[in-house]
Amino acid sequence: MASGQQARAQAAAITPGRRSSEAEADAASPAERVRALFGGHRLSPAQRRIAQFLTDHLTEAAFLSITELAERVGVSQPSVTRFASSLGFSGYPGLREALQPIALSAVAGAPGEGEERHRNELQSAIDAEIENLTSLRRSLADPDRIVGIGRELARSVPLTVVGLRISVSLAEYFAYAARRIHPDVRVVTRGGSVAFDGLLQAREAGGTWVLAFAMPRHAKETLAVVRAARGVGLRVALITDLALGPLADEADEVFSAGTGSRLVFDSYAAPGVLSAGILQAMADADPERTQTRLEKYEHAAEQHDFFLDD
Repeated sequence: MASGQQARAQAAAITPGRRSSEAEADAASPAERVRALFGGHRLSPAQRRIAQFLTDHLTEAAFLSITELAERVGVSQPSVTRFASSLGFSGYPGLREALQPIALSAVAGAPGEGEERHRNELQSAIDAEIENLTSLRRSLADPDRIVGIGRELARSVPLTVVGLRISVSLAEYFAYAARRIHPDVRVVTRGGSVAFDGLLQAREAGGTWVLAFAMPRHAKETLAVVRAARGVGLRVALITDLALGPLADEADEVFSAGTGSRLVFDSYAAPGVLSAGILQAMADADPERTQTRLEKYEHAAEQHDFFLDD
């Protein structure tokens, strides 16, 4: 009899295709609509600062003059003008005109003061994670990118998973699960020469892809490892919270998922679900290998009595 995990691998297979009518009906959040204006554009460091400020302070920033915006971000007025032009607007007034209705919709959709007053800190943190998951759900309405990267990671033997500092836990979770369905998964959780050695060995052994996790605060050593991976000929898929920035610029594929930041330490509901989705896509990419490896593991687990009888 198939185990629960095997049954899930079979029943939860991701089906590529067009967006469903239900997904199309889901309205994007104001922050997603703002980020959509920046998507597909390669931005300079100064322009990324402007983009991040507009996203983080939308309801205020959409009504600032070019002088006020430049002062708040700490850039020159020509930098703001060039930023607007790089997005396809004739100038900053055109960009501001596009941002203002989004900002007004954000204000209209904000929770009422009374509702905010009755929520405690833990409830607010959970509400923020629900929004992160809702945003992730919208972004996965068309799962073709997830299906594609799952196929590529499944083919990469060995597959290297990178996670440094706070991202170690996500990398180890992914690697632990991936080893059930993939013949050679290697984890890099230290930077410097140790990371370089692991990446070089993986490439020489025939590996083609690295899956890297980068949660805030984003470490400089993570950027160095990503660059080292590219330097030895490996392609990089990145799971992070920001679609813009130096790390995203270096990766071949970027999958973003928001992190919860309402408590002292961040929480990772959306990155965790995204990771599970990519694991599912890897399982779907080679169903015979997946089934064979899961059956062997279940046999070993039963033989050695790994688990309690719950």
